[in-house]
Amino acid sequence: MQKIKSLMTRQGLRSPQESVNDLSPIENLRIPTKEELRELHEEPPDPQAQQEIINSIEEVYFSNDSFDIVKYELERLPPVLSLQELEDYRDKLKQQQAAVSKKVADLILEKQPAYVEELERVTSLQSGLQLAAVICTNGRRHLNIAKEGFTQTSLGLLANQRKRQLLIGLLKSLRTIKTLQRTDVRLSEMLEEEDYPGAIQLCLECQKAASTFKHYSCISELNSKLQDTLEQIEEQLDVALSKICKNFDINHYTKVQQAYRLLGKTQTAMDQLHMHFTQAIHNTVFQVVLGYVELCAGNTDTKFQKLQYKDLCTHITSDSYIPCLADLCKALWEVMLSYYRTMQWHENHDQDEAAVVSSVSDGNNVIGTEENSFDRNYVKKKLEHGLSRIWQDVQLKVKTYLLGTDLSNFKYDDFIFVLDVISRLMQVGEEFCGSKSEVLQESIRKQSVNYFKTYHRTRLEELRMFLENETWELCPVKSSFSILQLHEFKFLEQSRSPSVSPSKQPASAASSAVTLFQQYCAGGNPFEIQADSKDDETEDVLASNGYESDEQEKSAYQEYDSDSDVPEELKRDYVDEQTGDAPIKSVSRETLRSRKRSDYNLNKVNAPILTNTTLNVIRLVGKYMQMMNILKPIAFDVIHFMSQLFDYYLYAVYTFFGRNDMFESTGLGLSSSRLRTTLNRIQESLIDLEVSADPSGTLTAAEERKEKVPSPHLSHLVVLTSGNSLYGLAERVVATESLVFLAEQFEFLQPHLDAVMPAAKKPFLQQFYSQTVSTASELRKPVYWIVAAKAIDYEQMLLLMANVKWDVKEIMSQHNVYVDALLKEFEEFNRRLNDVSKRVRIPLPVSNILWEHCIRLANRTLVEGYANVKKCSNEGRALMQLDFQQFLMKLEKLTDIRPIPDKEFVETYIKAYYLTENDMESWIKEHREYSTKQLTNLVNICLGTYINKKARQKLLATIDDTDRPKR
Repeated sequence: MQKIKSLMTRQGLRSPQESVNDLSPIENLRIPTKEELRELHEEPPDPQAQQEIINSIEEVYFSNDSFDIVKYELERLPPVLSLQELEDYRDKLKQQQAAVSKKVADLILEKQPAYVEELERVTSLQSGLQLAAVICTNGRRHLNIAKEGFTQTSLGLLANQRKRQLLIGLLKSLRTIKTLQRTDVRLSEMLEEEDYPGAIQLCLECQKAASTFKHYSCISELNSKLQDTLEQIEEQLDVALSKICKNFDINHYTKVQQAYRLLGKTQTAMDQLHMHFTQAIHNTVFQVVLGYVELCAGNTDTKFQKLQYKDLCTHITSDSYIPCLADLCKALWEVMLSYYRTMQWHENHDQDEAAVVSSVSDGNNVIGTEENSFDRNYVKKKLEHGLSRIWQDVQLKVKTYLLGTDLSNFKYDDFIFVLDVISRLMQVGEEFCGSKSEVLQESIRKQSVNYFKTYHRTRLEELRMFLENETWELCPVKSSFSILQLHEFKFLEQSRSPSVSPSKQPASAASSAVTLFQQYCAGGNPFEIQADSKDDETEDVLASNGYESDEQEKSAYQEYDSDSDVPEELKRDYVDEQTGDAPIKSVSRETLRSRKRSDYNLNKVNAPILTNTTLNVIRLVGKYMQMMNILKPIAFDVIHFMSQLFDYYLYAVYTFFGRNDMFESTGLGLSSSRLRTTLNRIQESLIDLEVSADPSGTLTAAEERKEKVPSPHLSHLVVLTSGNSLYGLAERVVATESLVFLAEQFEFLQPHLDAVMPAAKKPFLQQFYSQTVSTASELRKPVYWIVAAKAIDYEQMLLLMANVKWDVKEIMSQHNVYVDALLKEFEEFNRRLNDVSKRVRIPLPVSNILWEHCIRLANRTLVEGYANVKKCSNEGRALMQLDFQQFLMKLEKLTDIRPIPDKEFVETYIKAYYLTENDMESWIKEHREYSTKQLTNLVNICLGTYINKKARQKLLATIDDTDRPKR
C-alpha cells in the first residue's frame, strides 16, 4: 500500500484533505502521456505476462520510499559500457514501468467509486463540525448568563439536599435497630435447622452492628440479649458435638467445626469432644447392660439404675451373656468408628486447608496462617493422644463385663464365641491405636484358664467313661481320612487364607488386607452375630461297612477267597515232608509270603485304625487348639491339658492290654526304660489311685487329687481270654494301633503347637514329644507279648520234650515229635491270625511283632526243655541240633521274619555242651542271658564227660557269683 501511495505522490496526486474544497474527483488522476499510452497499447494484453514482468522487478525497488533509484542503477553499471546493453536494459526498465503503471491505473479505476464516496463523507463531516462549533459557542454564552443569575437558589437547594441525606441515614439506622430487635426469631429458626455457623455469623454481625449504634439507649439492652443468645448457641453446639460420638455425620460435624471456628474455640471444641467420647462410652455400656438386666429380671422392684456398672454386670444371666456381649461390642464399635471418622475428617480438612494456603499466600495473612497451623497441630496431637485413652476406657468396660460372670459352666461353642468376640475386639484395638490390649488379654486369660480347667476336668471324666465303655471295635473311616477334614480342625486350613472370623485367622494374617475400619466404614458391624455354617456342613470321613465303596468291598473279599487256600497249601506241604514224600505241587516261598501278607492286610485300602474314642480325643484336641489359636497367652495351659488327654489314653491302653506282672518279671525288656518312666510319670501326676477320699486329708492333698482322674477299667464286653480270638487280638490291635495313629496326629500338629508355645515353655513341649508321644509304638511289645505267650501251648512242649530220651547211643536221622507238635501250634496260630485279619486289618509291624514274640518264646521254651534234661549223650546233643534245624526249616516257610529271633540263643546253648572246663567258665561269665537253672543243668550234664567234680564246684560258684547281681 505504501508503494502505491508513493507512486501516486510521484504522479502528482494530493491527499483528500488538500482537495476537499477545490478539486473534483476526476482531477485527482494524472492523465498518462501519449508515450505511456502508446507503450501501454503496445504491451501484450495478457495479464499473466504483465504479472510475470512485475514479478521480475527486483525486490529492492519495493524496499522503502527513501530508496534512490537513479543512484542504484548508476552503481550497477559495468566498468565498460555497451550501448546495445544499455538500450536493452533501458527497454526492460520501461517495460517494467509500463506494467506497474498499467497495474496502478487498473487499481485506481477499480477503487474510484469508493474514493468518491469517502470524499463525500469527509465533506459532510466538515459541515457537521462547523455546526457543532456554533452550538458550543451559544451554550457557553447561555451558561455564563445562568451562573450569574441563579447562585443563591443553588445554595438553598444544596442545604435541603444535605438535610435529606441525614434523614435517610437516620431512617436506615432505625430500620437496622428494628431488624436487630427481631433477630432472635431468625436465630431460633436457624438453630432448629442446625445451621450453627449461620446462627453464630448472624449473632456476631448483630453484635458488631449493636456496637455501631451503642449511642442509642435502646441498644444496651439488645447487646446483653445477644450475648445471652450467643451463650445459648454454644450450649446447643456442645449438645450437637456430643451427638457425633455415636453416629458420625460429615455434614453435621462440618457445621459444628465451622461454628467453633467462628467462635475462635477450636481447641476448646476438641477438649469437649474427648470428654463427650468418654461419657458416651460409659453411657453406652451402662444402657446396654441395664437393658439386658431389666429384661431378664422381669418385674422385680430392684432399682438397677442406681447400681454401679461393675455391680450391674454381676446380674447378667448366662443366657443373656453372649447377646449382651455382642451388643456391647457393637455399641462400642460405633463409638470407636465415630472417633476414627472424626480423625479422617480432620486429616482431609487439614490437607485441603494446607493446599489452599499454599496456593494463596501473601504477607497480610501470615499471622492468621500461623494461628491456624497452631490450631491444626493441637487438634492432631489431641486426637492422636485420645486414641489410646478411648481404647483404654473400652478395655476397662469390657474387662469389667467379662469378669462379672463365671464362665466355667458355659458350653464350649458359647465360650469359643466369647473368645471370638474378644479376639475381634482386640483386633479392632490393634487397628485403632496399635495396642496389644494387655487389659483384655489378662482378663480373658483369667476366664479362659478358669473355664478350661473345669472344661478339661469334665472332658477327662468323659474320656474315662468312653474308655470304660469302649468295646474297641474299628471305626470305619476312609483311607484318605485326615484330621483336617474334621470341623474342629477347619481353622488350620482357613488360617492360610483370609477368614471372616478371628478364631480361624492367625494374628499375623492380613497385614496387607483391608482393615476393619476401612471395611465397615460405610456401614455394617464386625460384631454382628452370624449363624455358623458348620451345622450345615457334613464330614465325609466315614466309610460304609469299613470299605469306601461296594466295589472295593467285593474286590477285597474276592481277593481273600482267592488266597484262602494258603493254609491248605502250607498244611499239605508240611504233611508231605512228615511222610517223607515229595510234594505233588510245591509252592514257592515268595508265593507263600505274598499270600500270607495279603491275609494280614485284608482291606486293600489301608484305612487308619482308630475307634470312636480316638476320634473323640482328636476332636477334643481340635477344640483345644482352636481355643489356643484364639487366645495365645494360655497356649501353655492348653498344650499341657492336651498332653494329659494323650497321657490318659496311653495309660488306659497299657492298663487294659499291656499290663501283666508275670510277663514283666521275665526280664526280657519288653517295656523300654523310657516307656516305664513315662507310665510311672502318668500314674503319679494324672491317675488317682485312691478309691475313697480321706476326710482327714489336707486341703492341698484334696486339691492335688482334684486334678487327677481315676484309673479306667476295661469294659466287661471285651473278652481277652478266648483262644479262638487269639485272646482279644482284634481289640488289642485296634487299641494299640489307634494309639499309634493318635501319636502320628500329634506329630503332625507339632509345628502348629510349637508356633504358639511361649519360648520359655518350649522345653516342656519337646520333652512331651520325645518321652511320651514317641513311646506309643513301643507299647506294641508288651501288648502283643501277652497274645504270643498264650497263643501257643509252651507247657505242652516242655512235657513232650521231657519224654524224649537224650542219652541215645547212635545218631538219629528223624527229628522228635515235639517239633511237629510245636509247628502245628504255629500253623494253628497262623490260621487264627488269618481269622482275626478278616475283622481287623493287621499291619505288617504288628504281625512281625507277634511272630517275633512267638518265635522268641518258642526258642526259650526249647532252651528250657533242654535245660531239664537229666542225661544226655553226644548223640543226644546231635539230636537236639537236628530237632532245632528241622524247626527252623519249617518255621521259615511260615514267616517272613529274618533272621529268626533268638536263633543264636538256642544254638549257643546246645553248642555249650561241647565246651571244656576253662572255656565253660568264661562262657558262663559272658552269657548272662541264661537263667541260673539252665547254667547249672549245663554244668551237671557235662559232669563226667568234660568236667570233674572239682571243676563242677568251681563252675557252680561262678554261676552263683554271676547270678548275685540279678537278685
